[in-house]
Amino acid sequence: MKPVDQVRTQPQKVRRTRRRVSRRAALYTLVIIAPLAWIGLLLFTRFVPPRTTTAFVTVFVLLYVALTSTLAPLAYVISLRFLSSRLYRATVRHALRQGALLALWVVFNLALRAWHSWSIFTAIVSLGIVVVIELLALARK
Repeated sequence: MKPVDQVRTQPQKVRRTRRRVSRRAALYTLVIIAPLAWIGLLLFTRFVPPRTTTAFVTVFVLLYVALTSTLAPLAYVISLRFLSSRLYRATVRHALRQGALLALWVVFNLALRAWHSWSIFTAIVSLGIVVVIELLALARK
């Protein structure tokens, strides 16, 4: 008989179930988060002076969350109503990605503007990058 240290045990199969969130629940969550994020951004900019780097980062993070949670349901509704075809099926995941990419583009340009580094050329190039990322994501599908 082998000692206890040398006994190989079979790894137990852990069954992980992914819990799916319904479309309606995801959209309702985004619709609830959006006004809360905008109110948080409004209150933060009202009561905290923008003197530190942490304040600037917080403003941009709050703006990103607010824009993403606002633009994602809009992208879903627009793609559902106007772009519905057999080739492109509107999903909440795609709308969330599109809203997040657009919000990231806006926040990136505003951050460049705050650092006095913004130009129309950087805005166009960064928009091109966002479009290419979206096209690659749609082509992968």
